[in-house]
Amino acid sequence: QRFPSNCVIKRDEEKCSEMMALDQSGKDSEFGCPWMWDNLTCWRPASVGDVVQVNCPELFLQFMSEDDYEVGKVSRNCTEFGWSETFPHYIDACFYEEGNNTHPDMYYASVKALYTVGYSTSLVSLTTAMVILCRFRKLHCTRNFIHMNLFVSFILRAISVFIKDGVLYAKEDSEHCFIHTLECRAVMVFFHYCVLSNYFWLFIEGLYLFTLLVETFFPEKRYFYWYIIIGWGTPTLCITVWAVLRLHFDDIGCWDMNDNAAIWWVIKGPVLASIMINFVLFIGIIVILVQKLQSPDIGGNESSIYLRLARSTLLLIPLFGIHYTVFAFSPENVSKRERLVFELGLGSFQGFVVAVLYCFLNGEVQSEIKRKWRSWTVNRYFAVDLKQRHPSLASSGVNGGTQLSILSKSSSQIRMSSLQAETPAT
Repeated sequence: QRFPSNCVIKRDEEKCSEMMALDQSGKDSEFGCPWMWDNLTCWRPASVGDVVQVNCPELFLQFMSEDDYEVGKVSRNCTEFGWSETFPHYIDACFYEEGNNTHPDMYYASVKALYTVGYSTSLVSLTTAMVILCRFRKLHCTRNFIHMNLFVSFILRAISVFIKDGVLYAKEDSEHCFIHTLECRAVMVFFHYCVLSNYFWLFIEGLYLFTLLVETFFPEKRYFYWYIIIGWGTPTLCITVWAVLRLHFDDIGCWDMNDNAAIWWVIKGPVLASIMINFVLFIGIIVILVQKLQSPDIGGNESSIYLRLARSTLLLIPLFGIHYTVFAFSPENVSKRERLVFELGLGSFQGFVVAVLYCFLNGEVQSEIKRKWRSWTVNRYFAVDLKQRHPSLASSGVNGGTQLSILSKSSSQIRMSSLQAETPAT
């Protein structure tokens, strides 16, 4: 996880204070220079004449490109008058990357603005898509039910991000860095649950489509209950285990920083597993599509076949979350800026893309909306026409549907009377 520079400083300061409290040797008279925190680095005790060299603080490392940046070092002399000034200076030793003039706070603010717009757009479009799928009964099927659960997971993910930002970053200072309240930790638990649920429902979308293509007889309703258990139940189990481990072994701050890698893998492991399995399913589905498109039963020349394949591939990428494989298995300290922009910034628009492709541009959904619109237009036209022709019905408070039924009944009675009159007597 990434966090602002002031939180990095506060965390390092707290670690330095803990080491000072545990190490009593630093208070002995044999050391001319005791422990010291200079607001950037923690300096261990040293004897007079010693030269202490340390790596540049993490504050500088997190803003540099790992490809071009080498870890710098700074030193201090221990003199009879105490610690000397650092040499070289922090700026000269640690912050020398060419072309990097972006201020860290401005950079984080830009990324935050980008993903705020993305999640807001996704939230509006997904909510609209949910209303459409819930409103029209003809769209109620297993496939759309799975889409609706995926939409809900995207909605919860966006809401959890806004709640987390509201709790952690309501103020611009560093007071949020070591909040120990139950409310703050509950927010982080909810946030991780929503993110993990979203990954699992992306996995279920891939599993459902792959099973649909492979299985000849597919009991969709029976499988759907297992999908619900996997999509919402498995993240609950993982987050519960993670919260218990954090409470007993890493109960620091608001649980927003994951310094304990072993505990963090309780969440990270299932996420990477879902991404990897979805990628394998994606490749399998592409192979099946190629085989089906090359079948002699399907017409079209070679160019049209590749065009259909390309279209199907592009449609599946956001639904399966294939873009997450770009940085999924790379170390977290590699390409930090690119990872942050890609996963947080551009990834926030994934819900919007999924809602557009699988609801608004869905042919079945569009046909149902057009049918309902035509039905409403016809009913409204006949209701207005009936009100003009039979004002007594309109003034009696009879609604449009009742008026139409009365009109249809009277019309059928008139037609029957006409037929009886035209039939010759036997």
